Amino acid sequence: MSTLKQPQRPTVKGPAEWFTGDVYFNAYYAGEEPSRTRLNLVRFTPGAHTAWHRHAVGQTLHVTEGRGYVQSRGEELIELLPGDTVYTPAGEWHWHGATGDNFMCHLALWESPGPDSAEPETTWGEKLTPEEYPGP
Repeated sequence: MSTLKQPQRPTVKGPAEWFTGDVYFNAYYAGEEPSRTRLNLVRFTPGAHTAWHRHAVGQTLHVTEGRGYVQSRGEELIELLPGDTVYTPAGEWHWHGATGDNFMCHLALWESPGPDSAEPETTWGEKLTPEEYPGP
């Protein structure tokens, strides 16, 4: 098998059901069996962030620019800076996004649970309350 150039897909605005504020992403890679890898570049405007969510097989984030946060439910808030990489284990509820006064971009890497699984790649929950988000 030879190397395959991946098709370029347009930038998409994140759906309001999943995000607070304006979030844009590019889906760079969605593997086909036997690969189940997914790779997106996600751009958060200042104060924008995800709703609570979890991934069936976990998720790795690598910050490329800006400042942001990630937090697992009931755990300490982690500030993210360029070059930081964080991993959230499978099934763990968490959120991530930009600080209130900075953009933040990260690469998001995760896997689908496989063709025989009834569990979705990502399960979306409720949006953060104003008390849960540390920004203005």
